[in-house]
Formats: sequence, structure tokens, C-alpha cells
Amino acid sequence: MSEPAFWRTEVWHPLTVHLPIAVLLLATLAKLIGLPLKPAQADFWQRTGAYLLYVGSVAAWVSVYTGDMADGVVSRKLCDPTVLKSHEQAAFTLAYLFSAAAVLELGMRLHLIRAFQRLLGIVVVLLLVAGSGFLVYTAHLGATIVYQQAGGVHVPSSDCAGY
Repeated sequence: MSEPAFWRTEVWHPLTVHLPIAVLLLATLAKLIGLPLKPAQADFWQRTGAYLLYVGSVAAWVSVYTGDMADGVVSRKLCDPTVLKSHEQAAFTLAYLFSAAAVLELGMRLHLIRAFQRLLGIVVVLLLVAGSGFLVYTAHLGATIVYQQAGGVHVPSSDCAGY
């Protein structure tokens, strides 16, 4: 008897990847909204962005882990496995960028880093913007894998013509 489709290893990655996409983009948006506001209003948005960043950073590493598990199954079926490698490298980059931002943010929130608060806040926002760029690129590559490389809707011909 074959195992149910839900329990296949490669299914866990798409189940875990959508939370960090949404949460990390919202964290970036919240931090950007808080920049030009007055201190009382900015604090709400900065705190909200920080909490979203913490959750999203952990979720990003869970997605990297499940993506690594799925790699062994999916890579054998792809016509152009270089897309998968680019997807993996971009995922690691974005996870590191958001994690660096989270560590700096946590250090500032817990008053472990007391100097250069304003400058570090800007560095955190820049890391979030850079991470968001990699996030969009990684998501695009993931969609390419799913919809053009037989990971989902579009199944290429058996001889992989066109790749």
C-alpha cells in the first residue's frame, strides 16, 4: 500500500513556506511604516515589525529545512535543476539576512546593544528590505519549480524539450 499524498516529504515544504513569506513581508512593511511617524505612533509599528520579524525568521529556517528535505525528491524530476540550486541559495541568503536583522532588533529591544540605536534601526530596516528582495526572488524561483518544472501544474514533455 502506498503512503498518502499528504505525508510525502516534498509536500512539507509548501506547507511551511507561505507563513514566512507573508510574515516577513509584513514585518518589513510595519518597520517602513514606523520610520516617518512620531515616536508614540512609531513605537507601535516598530514593535509590531519586530515581533513579526522574530516569528518570520524562525519560520524561514523551518522552510529552509523542509526545502532541504524536499530537494532530494524533487531534484531528480526537474528538467533544469539549476533553478532549484538558485532557489536554495537565495533561500539561505534571505534567511541569513532576516536572522541578522532579528538578532540586531532583539539586541536593541533587550538593551544589550545600547550604542547607535538610530543607526542600528536603519541597518535593521535595510536588512529587511534586502531580505524582502531575496524573498520575492526566491518565491519566483519556487513558483518556476512548481509550475514550469513538473513540481505542480505544468508537466513538461518527457524529453524536456525547451529547457
